[in-house]
Amino acid sequence: MKLSKEQIKKMSEDYGKMCCQHVAQRSVTKNGILESAESVEVLKRMSPPNFAFSIDVDDQAVANQKMSGRCWMFACLNVLRFHIEKDLDLPKGTFELSQAYLAFYNKLERAAWFLEHVVATADKPLDDREVDWLISTPMADGGDWDMVAALVKKYGVMPHEAMAETHCTNDTAEVNTVLSHLLRQDAIKLRQMVNEVKDTEATQLEMLNEVYRVLAVCFGEPPETFDFTYVDSKGKYHADLGITPLEFLKKYVKVNLDDYVGVINVPGEGNPYGHVFAIQDSDQIPERRNLYVNVPMDELKGYVIESLKAGDPVWFGSDVLQWCDRNAGVMAHDLYDLEGLFGVKFDMDKAQRFAMHESLPTHAMTVAGVDIKDGKPTKWKIENSWGTENGGKKTGNNGYFVCSDEWFDNFVYEVAIPKKLLKPETLKALDSEPIVWPFWNTFNPVSQL
Repeated sequence: MKLSKEQIKKMSEDYGKMCCQHVAQRSVTKNGILESAESVEVLKRMSPPNFAFSIDVDDQAVANQKMSGRCWMFACLNVLRFHIEKDLDLPKGTFELSQAYLAFYNKLERAAWFLEHVVATADKPLDDREVDWLISTPMADGGDWDMVAALVKKYGVMPHEAMAETHCTNDTAEVNTVLSHLLRQDAIKLRQMVNEVKDTEATQLEMLNEVYRVLAVCFGEPPETFDFTYVDSKGKYHADLGITPLEFLKKYVKVNLDDYVGVINVPGEGNPYGHVFAIQDSDQIPERRNLYVNVPMDELKGYVIESLKAGDPVWFGSDVLQWCDRNAGVMAHDLYDLEGLFGVKFDMDKAQRFAMHESLPTHAMTVAGVDIKDGKPTKWKIENSWGTENGGKKTGNNGYFVCSDEWFDNFVYEVAIPKKLLKPETLKALDSEPIVWPFWNTFNPVSQL
């Protein structure tokens, strides 16, 4: 359609008749869209002193991923540390697991995965959709439940003080840029070797040796052993000296991550409930495949509530930036009245938003509680990993957020649930051959930052 000046004039005349939008214009031009559209009533309803939940299992100190995309890792380690604190009778909020340790091996594994996929696609041109997708982001931070579970099982875990954060773990942009540069030039060499029918295994190992070197400079080299000392809530001192990360996992982590399943709610044509899904080219950690069983939202929420009733926080993935006030720590579907502000209808449902790439899982957190009234959930307590302050202002309730049940319905996509809680028919579905989404599907954790 080619716009004419007459058509634009008609648009201007129509806008001139809209008194409400002229009031909105004065507010938006001064304050921005979201602040102008934000509902004070919703904030009052969702914020303290209403930050109370009928089931509340977790109030440990909130971690801070800072300028990194390791939320999926933080959320899993927050679930594990919750159980460690409980089992060892540690004062709440005094213990944290090392995210830097797992981040080191995640990036090394991702580099190995990238080089392997470069070799496998070397016969395709650079403008092939899969090759273009691979080289567009050789190194990023994204991940998912199955990926972090595989990392924990393969490499173990350690306390935060055994391998603390560095500038480059807190802000991963620089190291991702350097490694992406290195891996892209490695890809050129590997593609040439394959086309010349040369073996690439030794060369790939040399390339990974360079990746290891970069990671060691930026993150520090992971310790092979460490000392674990702590004082429990009764004041008793404990020491476990010279322990390895895998020994620590076996001895102190009572949660069996192999028992957990990724349960998702992705409605829409082509995404039938009661079926298992996998994603092409998401095998970043070869030891464990990313698998998801798709269920209706009421079933998914039932599993979360049962986990909370058992005293266990729940890892979940959602589209966090939708209808969210970061400082207030409030996520609610009616938080911003954009329709009233602009006089425009926004009516896509969850299936349509996902299909149109309007919404996808962008952030992992932990469900720490729920408020149930008349047998129905009304709001959910969320443990985030954004610290307790943002730009000098408080973040939520000491870093904890609250989301309405309607927000949960619309923007929560995945939870990690023990198999024992699944319905028999859902559990049985796990034995079936998965429906495979293509690599460009927005659920692919390799694509997420």
